[in-house]
Amino acid sequence: MSLYEQPDFYLIEDLLTDKERMVRDTVRDFVDGEVLPVIERHNREGTFPMELVPKMGQLGMFGCYLDGYGCAGTGDVTYGLICQELERGDSGIRSMLSVQTSLVMWPIYVYGTEEQKQRWLPGLAKGELIGCYGLTEPDHGSDPGGMRTTARRDGSDYILNGTKMWITNGSIADVAVVYAKLDGQVRGFLVEKGMPGFSAPQIKNKFSLRASVTSELVLDNVRVPKENYLPGTEIGLRAPLMCLTQARYGIAWGGIGAAMACYDEALRYAKHRRQFGRPIASFQLVQRKLTWMLTEITKGQLLAYRLGRMKEQGQAKHYHISMAKMNNVEVGLKCARMTRDILGAAGICDDFTCGRHLTNLESVYTYEGTHDIHILIVGEAATGIPAYASGGTG
Repeated sequence: MSLYEQPDFYLIEDLLTDKERMVRDTVRDFVDGEVLPVIERHNREGTFPMELVPKMGQLGMFGCYLDGYGCAGTGDVTYGLICQELERGDSGIRSMLSVQTSLVMWPIYVYGTEEQKQRWLPGLAKGELIGCYGLTEPDHGSDPGGMRTTARRDGSDYILNGTKMWITNGSIADVAVVYAKLDGQVRGFLVEKGMPGFSAPQIKNKFSLRASVTSELVLDNVRVPKENYLPGTEIGLRAPLMCLTQARYGIAWGGIGAAMACYDEALRYAKHRRQFGRPIASFQLVQRKLTWMLTEITKGQLLAYRLGRMKEQGQAKHYHISMAKMNNVEVGLKCARMTRDILGAAGICDDFTCGRHLTNLESVYTYEGTHDIHILIVGEAATGIPAYASGGTG
């Protein structure tokens, strides 16, 4: 495959280990052979390709950077490459992996008891079980500390009441990591499918992430046994925010994967589409667009790669991850829009992928911390002044 078909303009391939390249290529083949042939149909129908989940489990994608409990124990760069390739296929497939790995398996691994780890992690790693993450509420997204979902003690159990919104995997999940206020403090609970009072109606009629399950979680006096309380979440709101940091890391790689897919499509089309007797790739304005895309993809690849190595060395901070998520998703979205422009009228048809990537990335631009929130996180790191707290300029 040529340099430009899978853009690697600065030879980042040479920085990867043999194992990292092997995993990347395995997932790339999975996307080409299993995801791309079916994803447009699922996008049209608004359905999630459930048949891919056990295959992803067999390939060791879920919880890959965790050790033990059936997890592969890979490095962070390997996980990033998996996210890159999956989002090259579709944001919804990468979102499913991100939630399962970073928002469900990771908090159980870090905040859970040994019994909870033994019960849930092996099945989640194999894709035999599916998890979701309940933090966002209808009136509280960027301000999770204002959540209204509550938990109260009732003997040795807990009674949960509240509503969560925009929950990936919600309607297909076997277990939900749900955050609620217990005595005014944010705590985590494992809410299981089938518990009386717990329901997860699916959100329909989306124009974005159509091949992904997005749901509401309704908790109506749900009795949760003490065995399902996550004791490590007693650090308060830091617990769910640390989970989001894990997920945002994978999204930073995913945004570049979508950008790579769009660039590849734009370049192929520009080379073959002829106007005025020559391919449109020979026109200066088209070359300017392709050059911008290639340059920004290269910068995003370097940003993600360096972040991954920093994360493996324990040097990555939440604001480093915010910068990468903020930048790379914006690059992906702009590449999708630019590709649609190069394709002209053809770009609005789902014979091509740029329209699907464009609408998907409109959601990715917002979730796991909006673009503006990440700007303010980086701004606080640069200035030492939080602008999103009370008294900020908004």
